[in-house]
Amino acid sequence: MAKRARVRAPELTGKGGWINTVGGQLGLTELRGRIVIVDFWTFCCVNCLHVLDELRELEEKHRDTVVIIGVHSPKFAHEAEHQAVVDAVERYGVEHPVLDDPELATWKQYAVRAWPTLVVIDPEGYVVAQHAGEGHAHAIARLVEELEAEHAAKGTLRRGDGPYVAPEPEPTALRFPGKALALPSGNLLVSDTTRHQLVELEGDGESVVRRIGSGVRGFVDGSAEEAAFSEPQGLALLDDGSVVVADTVNHALRRLDLVTGEVSTLAGTGRQWWQGSPTSGPARAVDLSSPWDVALFGGKIWIAMAGVHQLWAYDPEGGTVGVAAGTTNEGLVDGPGAEAWFAQPSGLAATADRLWLADSETSALRWVDLDGTVHTAVGTGLFDFGHRDGAAEQALFQHPLGVTALPDGSVAVSDTYNHALRRYDPATGEVTTLATDVREPSDAVLVGDDIVVVESARHRLTRLRLPEEAVRVESVAHRTQRAATEVAPGGLRLDVVFQAPTGQKLDTRYGPSTRLLVSSTPPELLLTGEGAGTDLFRALELNPAVTEGVLHVSAMAASCDDDPANEYPACHVHQQDWGVPVRLTEGGADRLPLVLAGMAD
Repeated sequence: MAKRARVRAPELTGKGGWINTVGGQLGLTELRGRIVIVDFWTFCCVNCLHVLDELRELEEKHRDTVVIIGVHSPKFAHEAEHQAVVDAVERYGVEHPVLDDPELATWKQYAVRAWPTLVVIDPEGYVVAQHAGEGHAHAIARLVEELEAEHAAKGTLRRGDGPYVAPEPEPTALRFPGKALALPSGNLLVSDTTRHQLVELEGDGESVVRRIGSGVRGFVDGSAEEAAFSEPQGLALLDDGSVVVADTVNHALRRLDLVTGEVSTLAGTGRQWWQGSPTSGPARAVDLSSPWDVALFGGKIWIAMAGVHQLWAYDPEGGTVGVAAGTTNEGLVDGPGAEAWFAQPSGLAATADRLWLADSETSALRWVDLDGTVHTAVGTGLFDFGHRDGAAEQALFQHPLGVTALPDGSVAVSDTYNHALRRYDPATGEVTTLATDVREPSDAVLVGDDIVVVESARHRLTRLRLPEEAVRVESVAHRTQRAATEVAPGGLRLDVVFQAPTGQKLDTRYGPSTRLLVSSTPPELLLTGEGAGTDLFRALELNPAVTEGVLHVSAMAASCDDDPANEYPACHVHQQDWGVPVRLTEGGADRLPLVLAGMAD
């Protein structure tokens, strides 16, 4: 067995305290003898949600030796609220202890630079591996087996039940509902996301007519009682009267026959899309990635593909699916669809000539016109957010998840982390507030002269009369609170650290197996070094006239089983995007290491 570098693990501390445990504090001393996997996450981040799903099998298989600890490290101001973290833990079915670290104390102690990051601690309390991004579950599973064998032989492995304590279930009709749809019957259809069901309600928004789905997480077609979903979200009505469902964690589009209650699969394989997978083709043969919302626009079902920062489109007549806009790079760039950048698009609404979208991670309202060009109405990028009304160019949202077209040509925005319903009027270019104190609104639907808001964190639908005059609120602006890295102006060497997992090697059968993309905000921060390449290192030249900014780094590496006797080795993709705030300071660092997989030197 190869000798591993070991660093003593810092203690786990967080001002918000512990969730999913009993008895207060939980520390590394109590966990000695167990293999600990620390998952640094934040609930706005779809990549973090992917990692939660990746870890479920490992968590179940090694429940007597492995303890997963979530450390919630917020990006947005709302995510620093303790109750919001408690809600997110239940919403996403997190079945391990979570430390609420609103001030990023443990994040700083572990020198974490990106969401998600996984740190593996051995039974003696030493850090033995660090992985940033997605796609590492297989490598960590292999490492866990090695650690189990090594520490069982040394007598330092302790087996038994972990410290996780499940919360008491709440008897509400809905549990963290996601999206809503007005049906031709006058009823409302709601995605009851945390319970993995669809619920049809009467027009009052409260009385349950029927439930579609077994309520058990799964991917099963069949009758309303047999069918299974996994955290469904978006809903759209097709011309034939059926409903398309964005079955988010199954990475699929499903079809609901409203008459019979039968559920079938329209698109997706159940597997998550990775770089190198097909980007178009027969819908049932193409992988998708966390479809969050759907809308009928231009004869096709457009898909907010949150997991890869793109818009895709499903053609009901041809039965095909493919990319419609976006490059998979995360950010805010307008222009032709093939060149645009998005950041976790999560809400869609179509009018005759525009497809509106809530681009949640850039806190932006954007639209696509009929020729496929992408525009931004409100929003500036990944790091600025808040609650500010007024002219669109200076208005602010905070992680909106829904958008609703209004009869006068304006749009309502479900401004999720501001607990508000906002309005943008294209005719005046003004943003106003329609309602406040709606808890984590994730969608809204028009019903006559009223608007029905999905109050996700209050587990209900709330009917509001569209006000003639907007509510006035005091303006608040925020920036993400991560501390900037001090770097020297001029030359900076960027190193992405990647070590192939044990028993694997870089996959070079079809050319380079690594990719690195670098850009900056503002663009003038980088004098040289911007763009794409295949090496996991880059010599950057930083502009001394720009005192601070953000380096955007996207890295990918593909590794395969290193066994010459295996004709068809299993291969895996590891990928991560970093947004690293930097401050140019004389005497600052001249090297910036980012760990994709391994240990930084």
